[in-house]
Formats: sequence, structure tokens, C-alpha cells
Amino acid sequence: MKKADIFEFYRRLAEANPAPETELEAVNDYTLLVAVVLSAQATDVGVNKATKALFREVTTPEQMVELGLDGLKQHIRTIGLFNTKAKNVIALSEALIAEHGGKVPADRDALEKLPGVGRKTANVVMNVAFGAETFAVDTHIFRVGNRTGLARGKTPLAVEKHLEKDTPAPFRVHAHHWLILHGRYICKARKPECWRCPVIDLCAYKPKTPPPATAKG
Repeated sequence: MKKADIFEFYRRLAEANPAPETELEAVNDYTLLVAVVLSAQATDVGVNKATKALFREVTTPEQMVELGLDGLKQHIRTIGLFNTKAKNVIALSEALIAEHGGKVPADRDALEKLPGVGRKTANVVMNVAFGAETFAVDTHIFRVGNRTGLARGKTPLAVEKHLEKDTPAPFRVHAHHWLILHGRYICKARKPECWRCPVIDLCAYKPKTPPPATAKG
């Protein structure tokens, strides 16, 4: 995609949603980190349901350690892979206490050293908690980047590098939110809703999905 088209692509997404936010619910940097770790291979809606009561009781790594593994499992048992995720959350909480004074570090390398925290999770936390210009490539962004031609790559890291290189300055902080939301609600995996896409004329996807047939009265 040409530079001018990339700028216009983001401009239109920004116009439609000037202040995008993560759909994960959190009360501080620590609960955001926990929510993002829990969201791997799970929906934000499912995570929010599971953490609603949890985050009323637990808002710090110290409180999480006090809650304990079994207590945490009771809260998140509806989330996929909850056993492994619970172990990681307790372990990362212990690491935050031991190594970071109970605070979430504003550093991607430090975040990635925490149990259960990969590059995507670290990028989300860096962006949402600290306003860093990071690009957390999930399945939605990977699909949108490749399908539209905005950022093609065979791996999430390759797509991330393209976004990092080509995303214009005015849009860098919110870029990954716009792309996630676009992929979640319009550029869907099985049947993209091309007829209501604001960037349809900029998109490289050829088999555009027609609008659903209008029922006759």
C-alpha cells in the first residue's frame, strides 16, 4: 500500500473512532497486565466476566499472592487454559514483588521476562498503560494487515515490523486499537462486512463481500 493510502486508511479509522480504547476492563496497570495475560486464546467479553469480581477483591500483586492459586482458579475457571494462566499470574505477581517493588515495569524486555508474558502482551501493556507506540499483533491485526495490504507478513512479528515502519506519526499510539476493532467488527475472519467498510476502496482484498439481501415486504 502506498504511503498516501496508508495515511488515508488510518485517517478514516480515526475519524470514525477518535479515541479508541481496549475492551478489556481493568482498574490499574497491574490488573491490565493480568487481564491481558488471561485474554490469550480467549475473548475480551469472557475475560471481563471472569475478572469483574476478581478485580473488586484484588488490585495489587501482593493481594493476588495472598489470594493464592486455588482462590484465583475459582475466579477464572470459565476462561480457557485457566490452570496454566492461574499459575502464570501468581508467578508474575511474585516476580513483580521481588524484582519491581510490586509495580508493572514500563519496559518491554522486563515485561517479557515475566511468566506468561509474551511480546504481544508486553506490547499491549506498554501501549495502554504507558502510551508507548507499540503494535500488538493479534489474530485480528494479522488478518487485517495481510488482507488489506496494509502490512503483509508471514508471521505476527513480520506484520508488527511493517506497522512499526510504515504507520504515520499521528496515528501510532492508537493504531493497534483501530486495527483490532476493525478486524473484530468489520473485517471479520469468515465473512468480512465489506459493504460497511470505511476503507473499502483502499483495500487489496478482491472478493469483496456484498451486502446481505434485503428481505422483501
